[in-house]
Amino acid sequence: MSVSRRIFLRNSAFAMVGVGAAPLWLERAALCQNGAPQSSATRRNVLVAIFQRGAADGLNIVVPHGESRYYELRPTIAVPRPDSSNPADSAIDLDGFFGLNPALGALKPLWDARHLAIVHAAGSPDPTRSHFDAQDYMEAGTPGVKATRDGWLNRALPPETGRISPVRAVSLGPNLARTLRGPNGAVAIENISTFGVRDAGASKVLEAMYAGTQDQILNGAGRETFEAAALLQSLAKTQYQPSAGAEYPRGRFGDSMRQIAQLIKADVGVEVAFADIGGWDHHVNEVGPRASVGQLPNVLGEFGGALAAFHRDLGDRMENVVVVTMSEFGRTAKENGDRGTDHGHANVMFTMGGPVAGGKVYGRWPGLAPGQLYEDRDLALTTDFRDVLAEAVAKHLGNPNIASVFPGYSANPEKFHHWLKA
Repeated sequence: MSVSRRIFLRNSAFAMVGVGAAPLWLERAALCQNGAPQSSATRRNVLVAIFQRGAADGLNIVVPHGESRYYELRPTIAVPRPDSSNPADSAIDLDGFFGLNPALGALKPLWDARHLAIVHAAGSPDPTRSHFDAQDYMEAGTPGVKATRDGWLNRALPPETGRISPVRAVSLGPNLARTLRGPNGAVAIENISTFGVRDAGASKVLEAMYAGTQDQILNGAGRETFEAAALLQSLAKTQYQPSAGAEYPRGRFGDSMRQIAQLIKADVGVEVAFADIGGWDHHVNEVGPRASVGQLPNVLGEFGGALAAFHRDLGDRMENVVVVTMSEFGRTAKENGDRGTDHGHANVMFTMGGPVAGGKVYGRWPGLAPGQLYEDRDLALTTDFRDVLAEAVAKHLGNPNIASVFPGYSANPEKFHHWLKA
């Protein structure tokens, strides 16, 4: 039975350690750990995609405090208008109309520095309210189409010539994310320090088996995976210390962002990375008696704190890094009877990085009046999430073939909001 390169790499995080000659990527890692990083002129551009699993409540994340209808629809869970006398429990004003949830205070300095931008009323045009289907459509990049086998982030990788880094595309977690499955090599990393086979004897047997196979695809996959394991073992030899006093929040998402930062700073060829954070499906008790208390503020604190720490940790390396966030759909505009919200439609996306034309909320705001709501219940969609991602793929990763990255999507740059600097 043949084993495809994609399946092999998907499962490689559980199996491999590297032995043998050190490839170029290990040499680069060693240089970086000895204090000789790549110059800014030779650094690769990196795109980091973040998925908020569970359908985040965009209306309580980036609050339309300038619209009275928002407060009519949410009499008990709305985030209060900006109030300097009570900043911990009121929106952080951005532009006089929109404000950040107070739990996202760590991101306000990035907004002020114009390294953070927001796209509101964005998301998938597909009407499904199924978490599973909506996540699958968004990670595949083909809303409404179940037959797509690979993911948009895998297809987004531009063509490469010469030797390709074994960690060119990384997915933080125990399994390769749906969005990184496809013909381009990608690897799942749950933890840099434990990536590999603990049994050295088994490792040698596996390496010999894959090196000796006549199947060129399997041989190549095995070689790349052993190289990836050797590289990660090299990085794990010294304890990583974030720069500039950056402190990542405890938890899986903070750990994921810290490890992505470590890989980027090691100059080992990372071009795309993926991480996710769950806990957004708040049908009940979304917030407590105050805006700073409850399920949503808790997960927002972890989310915003990790993004802010990542930005601080990378420092000037953020000039080559773009982070984009997304969630499968939003929540209902009106709160339900349990101080929560139900499955909705449009949502909010964040973009962060040195190349970002930040300090601005992009997209057309559709309003929350009865005639403006989608199906008379949800925030209406005015920006297809692919418009946001396509701009990152074309302008930041340098892959102009948007029609291949997003099949069936009208690849028209006129749809771009120009949230990336020219």
